[in-house]
Amino acid sequence: MASTPSMAPSIPLINPKPSTTRTSWLCSATPTTTTTTTSSHHLRLSSKCSSGILGGSSWLTLSNPARPSPTTSKSFTVRAARGKFERKKPHVNIGTIGHVDHGKTTLTAALTMALASLGGSAPKKYDEIDAAPEERARGITINTATVEYETESRHYAHVDCPGHADYVKNMITGAAQMDGAILVVSGADGPMPQTKEHILLAKQVGVPNMVVFLNKQDQVDDEELLQLVELEVRDLLTSYEFPGDDVPIIAGSALLALEALMANPAIKRGDDKWVDKIYELMDAVDSYIPIPQRQTELPFLLAIEDVFSITGRGTVATGRVERGTVKVGETLEIVGLRETRNTTRGMVLAKPGTITPHTKFVAIVYVLKKEEGGRHSPFFAGYRPQFYMRTTDVTGKVTSIMNDKDEESKMVMPGDRVKMVVELIMPVACEQGMRFAIREGGKTVGAGVIQSIIE
Repeated sequence: MASTPSMAPSIPLINPKPSTTRTSWLCSATPTTTTTTTSSHHLRLSSKCSSGILGGSSWLTLSNPARPSPTTSKSFTVRAARGKFERKKPHVNIGTIGHVDHGKTTLTAALTMALASLGGSAPKKYDEIDAAPEERARGITINTATVEYETESRHYAHVDCPGHADYVKNMITGAAQMDGAILVVSGADGPMPQTKEHILLAKQVGVPNMVVFLNKQDQVDDEELLQLVELEVRDLLTSYEFPGDDVPIIAGSALLALEALMANPAIKRGDDKWVDKIYELMDAVDSYIPIPQRQTELPFLLAIEDVFSITGRGTVATGRVERGTVKVGETLEIVGLRETRNTTRGMVLAKPGTITPHTKFVAIVYVLKKEEGGRHSPFFAGYRPQFYMRTTDVTGKVTSIMNDKDEESKMVMPGDRVKMVVELIMPVACEQGMRFAIREGGKTVGAGVIQSIIE
């Protein structure tokens, strides 16, 4: 959570590094008080402001002065930044998911170095992606990291997600932004617990397509063993309703490819078999993951992924435009969680009146079996797990349970599909049809979709 700066004469919406996936604004704060609903306030865009980019990661500077009461809000006029960035290639959001230490960050580094020669991106070394001191010390990814690169036909924003069980919350935030994913599986180890959990969560947050990279091929002496791992991965994808038989699977070694690229950054296709596997992977991504149809006709919505402060600049919020467009002169509403002076991850920016915060809803939920990594025992009404929605997680209470005949049920067994009423401890911007995950004790125990809103 970022601390909120005091009101400044000029608060810029900045882009620290120009890119084709982010939109930059420069704001001058001229606040006016407006009436709004609880847990929301407004941001007005001026006549010189650039439009938001649907599907890309936008940076938005906010100023959250203390509000007079829970029912008032502040508006800010925004003027355009000096630069305007136009994308010439179709844009797709992808990312790496999978079990800890299977090579996601190494593959991400290899991708940026291999594709840097095509322009539109800079090569990123492993320690530039895992940049936090704790990440370097422990040798694992904790926070999501975003890099950019281009193939001959597309521009990609790539989110490298943590694989460790302790940081699944950050993985969910990263996966919520993806139009497709690269599932990284160690050919030496095969699918592991977080492999399965990441596939489930990717399905639940709406990742539509997946390509598989069987990493560490150099450590597998027996080709038949690699084929068995591939079959296991296909069966696993099919069990979570991905087309396992059709998903492209490319085997290679991200580490050996990265070492070859670091030794000779000018290396081309055909010069090294491991680097060629990286190009083969991106050929599969280009052909198998379709360019998404953006929902530009729907009201604008951006889920805030991260918030931080820049001295003298203000509070900067980042996130992916989920739907719609934002145009000059429009007002945006910040919705969800709590009345606070701080803007936090989990809130959403939306067209005013199009989405409201709620605390109680009816949902259809599937409870994972023990074999799927879920609970070992049943639960009852009064159960209080964590509910993961878009980029936030909130504690909620299961107040009542119904079976498929809408008859009241006393108990939910692992493997059951039930209807339940959920009451959250904080209001969240949610709507009918929105998917969510249920977690408890460091593991995912269920997945659901909101059927109707109660309050």
